[in-house]
Amino acid sequence: MKLGARILKTGIAITLAILLAHLLQLPSPIFAAIAAVFAIQPSIYRSYLSVLEQLQANIIGAILAIIFVLIFGNNPFIIGLTAVIVIAINLKLKIENTIGLALVTVIAIMENTSEQFIEFAIIRFLTIMLGVLSAFIVNLVFIPPKYETKLYYKIVDTTEEIIKWTRMNIRQASEYTLLKEDIERIKEKMNKMELLFTLYKEERIYKKKKVLVKSRKLVLFRQMIVTTTRALGTLKLLHRLEHDMHHMPKTFQHLIRSEIDCLLTYHEQVMLKFVGKIKTQFSETMANEVCSSKRALIDHFMKQKLFEDEEENKMVYHLFPLVSAIVEYSEQLEHLDKLIDSFHSYHKEVNEFDIQEKQENE
Repeated sequence: MKLGARILKTGIAITLAILLAHLLQLPSPIFAAIAAVFAIQPSIYRSYLSVLEQLQANIIGAILAIIFVLIFGNNPFIIGLTAVIVIAINLKLKIENTIGLALVTVIAIMENTSEQFIEFAIIRFLTIMLGVLSAFIVNLVFIPPKYETKLYYKIVDTTEEIIKWTRMNIRQASEYTLLKEDIERIKEKMNKMELLFTLYKEERIYKKKKVLVKSRKLVLFRQMIVTTTRALGTLKLLHRLEHDMHHMPKTFQHLIRSEIDCLLTYHEQVMLKFVGKIKTQFSETMANEVCSSKRALIDHFMKQKLFEDEEENKMVYHLFPLVSAIVEYSEQLEHLDKLIDSFHSYHKEVNEFDIQEKQENE
């Protein structure tokens, strides 16, 4: 079992929160530790937003807890009512991610009704905010995430898996049930890929020159994700229409296989060029040679003879989305190729990727 960065950061944040609470001689340091668990985030930017939101939510929770205790006491029903109101306010302010810690603040404050209640409530509030601050410090200092590297390898790994399964499918070597299960797993990978892209996009850059480079990289990564999504869409249709494909004319089947095989090879070459393993000049050769059978595929499909019986035509109708998906995949690949060419051709002195070796990223 591997311990991810977030697991380690959580442990460090809990330790730091408890140590700081002891250092400041705050009672019940456990509340600082609990707050640190709630406040840990996957990126520095999200941690910064979390501090602001947690501060806002905890102030609301603390104020309501103090008011309700002073007016109604700390009857269990009153605590429950206060919690409901705090939840409603947080939802109204669209900071629902802070509800958990805000409720911890409410309960921590409302457990006591001593004569020094106001002082007690302030200390509890500060203890919880100390935990939030500890999580922010850990996010800022320890194990800064390298989302550029993570995103690149997630795209590469997912693309390679899609290409592998597509090649097996067009050669009729894939097992239907296993491929169906793997497609679902690849969908989950795509969701993680989108999350990594969002986290990478949220990373803040403060030098103007680097901001422009980051914008160019974002365009490239977004197009890589779009192209991989089109590749997955093609694989899903090939899998779903496997039976219909077998009943189409042999010529048409050959055109489909040759076009997809060409696109897969092109996709691999484009990904290699992205990291400089293929010369930029080679793209012109690829662009001229790539998948010349696309026009023939469309022409042949458009000439398919329709039958008088609509049931017999369903097979032809079902293949419309597949042909469309192949064409769309081809266009997105060509667009990605042009973007990579442009990225490597202009501003060479600043357009560099910060992608580490894979073993360092794991």
